Amino acid sequence: MRLSEIGEFGFIDRISGRVGNPEEVVVGIGDDAAVTVLSPGMVLLSTSDMLVEGVHFDLAWSDPYSLGRKSLSVNLSDIAAMGGIPKFALLSVAIPPELPLDFLERFIEGFIAQAVSYGVTLTGGDTSSSRGGFVISVTLQGEQYPEKVVRRSGACAGDIICVSGTLGDSALGLQMLIKGERSGAAIMRHLDPQPRNVLGRTLADAAIPSSMIDVSDGLLADLGHILAKSGTGARVAIDSLPLSSCFKRAVESSSPEFRRYTLSGGEDYELLFTVSPERLDDARSAAEASGTAVTAIGGITSGNGIILVDSAGGHYTPESSGYDHFAHV
Repeated sequence: MRLSEIGEFGFIDRISGRVGNPEEVVVGIGDDAAVTVLSPGMVLLSTSDMLVEGVHFDLAWSDPYSLGRKSLSVNLSDIAAMGGIPKFALLSVAIPPELPLDFLERFIEGFIAQAVSYGVTLTGGDTSSSRGGFVISVTLQGEQYPEKVVRRSGACAGDIICVSGTLGDSALGLQMLIKGERSGAAIMRHLDPQPRNVLGRTLADAAIPSSMIDVSDGLLADLGHILAKSGTGARVAIDSLPLSSCFKRAVESSSPEFRRYTLSGGEDYELLFTVSPERLDDARSAAEASGTAVTAIGGITSGNGIILVDSAGGHYTPESSGYDHFAHV
């Protein structure tokens, strides 16, 4: 069945029929605007991301359910990086005429399933036809007490740099997909990433990080954002970067990809944050309580830029610092 057989409003009705409205949602899907209520004393956090077919995903290997989940996950990760609580989502899609209705329904199922998992309510959005590919735009709103919001700008010389989980898996998974593989842990890290919202909120509630960001464009690029906002430099021990067992099995340590995937590969959606030395144990305890691991990978300096050193003390120069949408435009 094609979307044209039920029309725009029939499609919207199918979505709204699957969405419940908690008490914080005064008006949900079906009016000109959603009306929502924030918890007393909290401020609003808002983030938006766009996923474009041919740029962010390929329908040759992106199953609709995982794509729906990932469409929300990339926004959930932004709220996690601020230490916030995700609450309300707006979903807009531009749909090419050849896209089957069952694909769209599975996409919506994945999106709503991920929303339910993280306590998010879909409150509205928009639909449009597309003369190109499938385009997805998500706006996510969250909340947090103002004094608990974590920004990029608080890193200080002497702070320890930490990262959650493991690095490089998504970049590895993407290359495996390009080569024709369709299953494996690294591939799922790329197609269906798991944002670290529990960890982000736990760290923020305990006022542990001095700064925080999610790893979406690559470790070096995202650490660079913290340094630019904080007016500091960094020294990173590249042999201490956390790697998964599947990454170690698949990528030779002597290959160029070993460093490129971990330092410049994007879409791991781990949390990269800084802490004072006396709060490092607290950060590790918070990570353990949230079901993940945290690894110390270096320190903040009073200089400029990022110095990369290996276990032998040698300096390493990367091929690139991370993903830039307009670098080759």
